[in-house]
Amino acid sequence: MNNPQESLNHSKKNDFSTIEQTMEKFSGGTRRLAAQLTTSASLESLWNVLTDYDRLNLYIPNLLSSKKIYQKDNNVHLKQVGAQDFLGMKFSAEVTIDLLEDKDHGLLKFNLIKGDFRKFEGSWKIKNIKNTSKNSLIYDLTVQGCQWMPIGMIEKRLKKDLSENLIAVDRQAKSSEIV
Repeated sequence: MNNPQESLNHSKKNDFSTIEQTMEKFSGGTRRLAAQLTTSASLESLWNVLTDYDRLNLYIPNLLSSKKIYQKDNNVHLKQVGAQDFLGMKFSAEVTIDLLEDKDHGLLKFNLIKGDFRKFEGSWKIKNIKNTSKNSLIYDLTVQGCQWMPIGMIEKRLKKDLSENLIAVDRQAKSSEIV
């Protein structure tokens, strides 16, 4: 990795989780970002949140809309619009992604079909932490903006968003679990 690994702590009541995050820089303004959160939320509740495609925008920050436009078996197409505020200017981006669900392995893998990026691909992964009741929630994203996108300027924002997205999914999964 070109950059050192960063960690960010977040807490909710007595549940403390650590987000570990890494970033790699590639040529042509391509970035690979990965973030991992340790959670007490169950695989089932995390999976249900991540696959509630038409409602993702209700709890994921900066996601204006998320709509399932196609599904056949474990193959789903989503159209999503995200928005950011940079130095007082509103920036939005739209993507249509092809997503493969593999619930047995806790994996949602996605690739860009079309949109405002040259590359937008990655995965959500839920893994049980051996010998514990905890899970790791991992979000991995490789993104390459179009020429008019200032990747250096949005890089810091992407890193912040990854953490916020993990926390939002975790919070929603825990709120939907029966106590």
